[in-house]
Amino acid sequence: MIKAVLFDMDGVLIDAKDWHYETLNDALAVFGLNISRTEHLAVYDGLPTRKKLELLSRTRGLSPKLHDFLNALKQKMTYRVIIEKCRPVFHHEYALGRLQRDGKHIVVCSNSVRSTVEAMMQQSNLLRYLDFFLSNQDVTKAKPDPEIYLTAMERLQLRPEECLVVEDNEHGIQAARASGAHVMVVGSVNDVTYDRIMHEISAIEAAH
Repeated sequence: MIKAVLFDMDGVLIDAKDWHYETLNDALAVFGLNISRTEHLAVYDGLPTRKKLELLSRTRGLSPKLHDFLNALKQKMTYRVIIEKCRPVFHHEYALGRLQRDGKHIVVCSNSVRSTVEAMMQQSNLLRYLDFFLSNQDVTKAKPDPEIYLTAMERLQLRPEECLVVEDNEHGIQAARASGAHVMVVGSVNDVTYDRIMHEISAIEAAH
């Protein structure tokens, strides 16, 4: 019996992949650095900003002394974009509203920082449906480590087999699978509908 649905945020509930890509590049441009879109999707997608900066230091010679400044600048730019572009999406509100009415626990587990998750959930009108949310600041190891999903299950007092995780990128899928939960992989925010989630839950429950 599936008792909880745990959602990744970027690329699942919020179409924010480009926002993260663009704001990081805008911050890096101050120091003449740039990440191509292809490279971002292949290597950096779904990682916390600090991890992306560590990778850039290893592969592109970015000075570690700039990490704090770039991280703060990127978060400031991201917040501005959230206020400007993040809006409620009907099929997401409907999906979470129905799941809540069905008695499912709903949690967002994101590799973003706490303030970004809260701002996106508020702006998209989804915060009201969540039992709680977890950010990369609530765990020691970010995805692809499963810690964030295991932490959510522990707080909900549920076993992995009672949880469905909705994920879209490689790092997140790896984390979800390693947690032992059932995993629904989506291609974009448009795939996250009540009908699809219920279809997945029905298939899981029928198989057990």
